[in-house]
Amino acid sequence: MSSERQSDVVIVGAGIVGLCAGLLLQRAGRSVTIADPLPPGTATSYGNAGLLSAGTNMPAALPGIWRNVPKWLLDRQGPLAVRYSYLPKAAPWLAKWILASGTSTVHAASDALRALHKDTMDAYREVLGPEPFADLIRTEGSLNVFYNDAPGRNELFIRHLIARHGIAIDELDHADLKEMMPEIGPIAQRGLFFPHNGWTVNPGRLAATVARLFAEAGGRMVSQKVLSVRPMEGGIELFGNLGDWRADTVILAAGAWTGRLLHPLGVKLPMETERGYHLMLEDANISPRLPLLLRDGGLAITPMEEGLRLAGTVEIAGLDAPPDEKRARQLLDRARQVFPTLRSASYRKWLGFRPSLPDSVAAIGPVPGMRGLFVAAGHGHTGIVGASTTARLVRDLVTGAAPVIDPAPYSLTRFNRGGR
Repeated sequence: MSSERQSDVVIVGAGIVGLCAGLLLQRAGRSVTIADPLPPGTATSYGNAGLLSAGTNMPAALPGIWRNVPKWLLDRQGPLAVRYSYLPKAAPWLAKWILASGTSTVHAASDALRALHKDTMDAYREVLGPEPFADLIRTEGSLNVFYNDAPGRNELFIRHLIARHGIAIDELDHADLKEMMPEIGPIAQRGLFFPHNGWTVNPGRLAATVARLFAEAGGRMVSQKVLSVRPMEGGIELFGNLGDWRADTVILAAGAWTGRLLHPLGVKLPMETERGYHLMLEDANISPRLPLLLRDGGLAITPMEEGLRLAGTVEIAGLDAPPDEKRARQLLDRARQVFPTLRSASYRKWLGFRPSLPDSVAAIGPVPGMRGLFVAAGHGHTGIVGASTTARLVRDLVTGAAPVIDPAPYSLTRFNRGGR
């Protein structure tokens, strides 16, 4: 492509965030092109836990998290592990992450997460329409499960954040859990039921459906890897593996690769890659009727149309290190702690890359000082739940409409203030 070719809006990244934003902008009258070397929704958006947790208002770094650092460095197969070879590169981000665990920062992050997530179901209804929504999304709630018989430090703070925003929950004891899921084991002492949460039965098919709706609305997909972007007079120049071209507006929604596109521009985006694994059990003998988030086990268990998905753990090792397949296989051992009779003879392993910022709050909005350049990335563990409202906010910011939520907490300027 020649740089003489001018596009209206180009979105870099065909994950669930970029797809939803592209669809809403196309419907708003803009002419949108989405560029990605992979088919829509086949990277990180494909393999997530599928949880649409409207009640998620908890950043990853909670007060006192620093106490766990020695354990993470010593246990390579723990829920959060750091590869020794990558530690020098990850150390500055880990330091920012620990600093983000201060109470005032956590409160601000929690407020931002609540605003982004609370209307996710309504926003997905807008994105999908009624029939695809009913086909792809379940709204029956979800469970948080705890192993200890009394709340610990982290759980007490989680409960504080839940109360802070008035999020509806129901308390469950082991007998309640056993009644809901007879196969559950004694380690599951207690639970919290979130009635306004839900999940998708197939994250990959959800993304493919949004891509289909985008194409039907007149949007254009191009199979191209964007290598760089550069603001210039008259727009933004994009340079990719098929050449260069210009756009009036560019939105970087490239997930964990977004930081690499911003770095040459001198833009500070303290993004790190949290590598996550899943196992898809294709013939599991157990299928819980609700998804479970094991708060003490670092694992989500989600019933899906292709089987039972076990997803979770965090590995800090960057974008280029080879997979540690043991981290995927041990997810089954963790799930069996909760469901002792769980069996599956056939499963698929997967690795994905979560784009994470220290305060767990995505960067959504214009790049300061670079007219026409926007970012929508850094959702960490909550990309799928945050995508639908992120798309609404991106649409409003690009078109100049009144923002659906206050954009200030997601602004890139917060990284230049010495704050979160």
